[in-house]
Amino acid sequence: MKHLFVVVILFCSILGAPCSLAQEGFADGPLIKEFGRHAAVNLTQPLNQNSAFKIAFDVSQTAGDGQLNRKFDSLARFLNMHVANGVNPKNIQLALVVHGKAGFDLLNAKQHSDKFDNNNENLPLIQALLENNVEIYLCGQSAAYYGIENQHLIEGVTMSLSAMTANAQLSQRGFTHNPF
Repeated sequence: MKHLFVVVILFCSILGAPCSLAQEGFADGPLIKEFGRHAAVNLTQPLNQNSAFKIAFDVSQTAGDGQLNRKFDSLARFLNMHVANGVNPKNIQLALVVHGKAGFDLLNAKQHSDKFDNNNENLPLIQALLENNVEIYLCGQSAAYYGIENQHLIEGVTMSLSAMTANAQLSQRGFTHNPF
């Protein structure tokens, strides 16, 4: 039994080493600093620098108290990695549709502090996304359920009738849905 324990520890150590080393090659920017870390990739599928993207991301899970919502950070990563690889930022249109408890991650500083007694770690990221023309929608049905009102939101976040409505309207405008 003792030998099995040693083997498991060694196996975990070996597997853990490449993971931690791999993260060293990730960087933020060039568009959004401090968020959206990505790695350089030796591409075998060429990326057309004239590509145009219209993508909606759907998020329903909150990050939790005092945590950055990694799903929100995915939009910064998408922007950064494509711009870093030569795509013009003007050719990238992103939307974030938020519902469920993830709506709490869109609360302004005062509301978040009043409700959770800590800072909203997502505030700088949401502001950076908005500054980079990302459209951010909160599901009005989730907001009503959780008692979130328009004035509670980070400035620039749009209250939609529902997440279903926001996604449908974005689809009508040519946005595709990103499952990540």
